[in-house]
Amino acid sequence: MTDTQTTNPPRLTRLAFHGPLSESRAAALVRRLSRTNPATVLDIGCGWGELMLRVLAATPEATGIGVDLNGDDLDRARSNAEDRGLGRRAEFVEESATKTARGPADLVLCVGASQALSTDGAPDPLIEALRELRRLVTDDGRVLLGEGFWQRPPTPAELKGMWPGASADDHHDLATLLDLAVAAGFRPEWTETANLDEWEEFESAYQADVEIWLAGHPDHPLAAETRERLDRHRAQWMSYRGVLGLAYLTLVPAR
Repeated sequence: MTDTQTTNPPRLTRLAFHGPLSESRAAALVRRLSRTNPATVLDIGCGWGELMLRVLAATPEATGIGVDLNGDDLDRARSNAEDRGLGRRAEFVEESATKTARGPADLVLCVGASQALSTDGAPDPLIEALRELRRLVTDDGRVLLGEGFWQRPPTPAELKGMWPGASADDHHDLATLLDLAVAAGFRPEWTETANLDEWEEFESAYQADVEIWLAGHPDHPLAAETRERLDRHRAQWMSYRGVLGLAYLTLVPAR
């Protein structure tokens, strides 16, 4: 095989964060979350742990643990931690977060990963996840929850084009999301939502490197599979664009 045929597509190299989060919003979140000087940080579904590493850089006395099931992302997290001189304060473990005993921590990050805290068959996985987050945070701590919500009710045609089995019950609206957080034992310190620019930057960066790779490797053994995956994801994005939102909630435990 030629080098062109043996080179595999890259993976998520253009993303700083695995979600619609701009640099300016991330900086504001880090400032807010580090204001309480957390000594311990727990990142649920951490991926490559970019937000946790930035919090640790802003709070020199803090230590952090990131939990995820993706070994490749965790390797990237460990490499980034070492490169930034944070290797001794950041630990990344490959394990399930369901019923985790890693808490309580002064700051718990759970961005786009609430499903990692719920058990199979839960009547409302988000309610269970919120209760778990309350268990995992200290009484004087903070939780950053990044959670999807419907910006408006999706139509049947839009749902059909989203992820397999997409249902209107998959998410709540923003008001209900906040009410559920309060019912689980929190008060919302700050409520913000990803804007369209953040979504478009994320979704474009999510695909961009692989799109370029595919354009240059039409005869690669993985080309057909890669093309199908890219086209499917783009169609899904077009179905939830402007319908699915992401809220960033900074939550304070209520005593």
